[in-house]
Amino acid sequence: MGKFDILKKFNSAVIVINKEKEVVFKNNLFKRTFSDFDNLKKFSHKLDYNVYPIESNNVSVHSPVVQAFNSKEDFFAHVSYRNSDGNIYYYDMNSSKKGIYTIIVFTDVTAKIQCENILEKNSCLVTKIHSLEEDNKNISKITKLAQSQASRLLLLNNISNIIRSSVDPSKIINSALKELSELFAVFRAYYAVYSKDMNSYIINNSLNKKDIGEKISFDVETEKGISVSKAFITSCMKEYTEAKPFKELVQRIILPLYHRNKKLGIIVLLTKQKTRLDDALEVLDGVSSQLSNAIIQAELYEKDARMVKELTKTLKELKETQLQLINSEKMASLGQLVAGVAHEINTPLASIKSNNEIFNKLISNLPDESAELFKEINNIDKEAISRINGLVVGLRKFVRLDEAELQEADINKELDVTLDLIRHETKNRITVIKNYGKLPPIKCYPNMLNQVFMNILVNAVHAIKDEGTITIDTDYQKNNLIVKIKDTGCGIKDISKIFDLGYTTKGAGVGTGMGLAISQKIIEKHNGKIDVKTKIGEGSELIITIPSG
Repeated sequence: MGKFDILKKFNSAVIVINKEKEVVFKNNLFKRTFSDFDNLKKFSHKLDYNVYPIESNNVSVHSPVVQAFNSKEDFFAHVSYRNSDGNIYYYDMNSSKKGIYTIIVFTDVTAKIQCENILEKNSCLVTKIHSLEEDNKNISKITKLAQSQASRLLLLNNISNIIRSSVDPSKIINSALKELSELFAVFRAYYAVYSKDMNSYIINNSLNKKDIGEKISFDVETEKGISVSKAFITSCMKEYTEAKPFKELVQRIILPLYHRNKKLGIIVLLTKQKTRLDDALEVLDGVSSQLSNAIIQAELYEKDARMVKELTKTLKELKETQLQLINSEKMASLGQLVAGVAHEINTPLASIKSNNEIFNKLISNLPDESAELFKEINNIDKEAISRINGLVVGLRKFVRLDEAELQEADINKELDVTLDLIRHETKNRITVIKNYGKLPPIKCYPNMLNQVFMNILVNAVHAIKDEGTITIDTDYQKNNLIVKIKDTGCGIKDISKIFDLGYTTKGAGVGTGMGLAISQKIIEKHNGKIDVKTKIGEGSELIITIPSG
């Protein structure tokens, strides 16, 4: 072993100079880093301090290598190096004396220096941003005012739409409570029916006599406020007379509901907001009036026995259909998930779209400079809404509800269809061997089984890094459909977790961990099972067994 062999393992460039200023050793990293190295003198001229250590007309004084060589002790400096292409790199240079030798180590800190420069520039940008934020304070105030007004107008509009679209008093009340809760950051909201016989109120959001809840009453001053039939706001420590005190003062909003001097009930909202909400009373009065009319309208419908019977029958059929769809899981696994996501996205999307349209109308009332800025923001939001809507439409198409029925299918053909869909994944890289057996028509959910085949085949493709083989066997034994899909991939490390929702071996941003979990649910829906065999480095085999006949 040579005297400098240990320096070969250094992660930094190393050069060794003897006392005659001769280079006696360069490790491989030094050779790669300073590939244009010719001789020590020229190399020294290309090195320089970021800041000169002393003032001197002696050029050699400004050479870090000369300083390191002449120094009797360990030497350290931040240096820069310009290579033959004119590019500048930065290094931490450390030298130490070992007998007649000077060992100099160059650690590359170019990326660190560049990062510091970027951070300095970012700091300047942050300062500019703070300045812009200060300039935009007035605009922000105008925006908040416009948004507040728009939100309250939207509340009235939404409740009007709810009332027009439904005669179900429960839906109307609960939708209104939801809208009010979101607008006023409410932590408790309910509707209480007035009982003249008991001279008190009964919490009953559904307006169904069978759903009678807690009996509540209020102090004299509160009752006086209710009797005026106008919305009012008070600060209180108790929700109602029988309630336990709050730990802190809260704002209580009460909306009396009257029809021709007949007290129907009240809506109670509780919020911990400290800001007074008196400027919202006009809007709340409008909500109160609309809900009063809606409740009376619902009572009139109830008096019509024939209409009630028809509506009850229709609602029952709808509920039975909904229950049947849920219980039979016709959407199943990913189909159900996608449909649910699409539905859940649509609800807030409609609200955002409405806000966008209202905000667009309000822009014209703003100053010209502000209007231009908010018009641009509004257009960006509009484009975003359009893109989200496009995604929802795409999701719904993927669900394919019209094919979610039990029907007979040729499983061999279904496998071929799936293979066609992933042809771009297998082409010129993976050989697919099909050992199809003679199968009778199988009664199943074809689109769901295709989804299972897709998940398993895509996993098999991803498990094969370069070239490999996927073998598909189908058979029908003892009234059981058997499908085996085997790959020559890397195998599965933790086979016990592969059907757990969220578990993936593909890394963040690549796999969702839902494919096999969903596939297992689909096979279970067919009263079947999935078995897995795997060997690390050799591949995996998934065996699907579905009873039929």
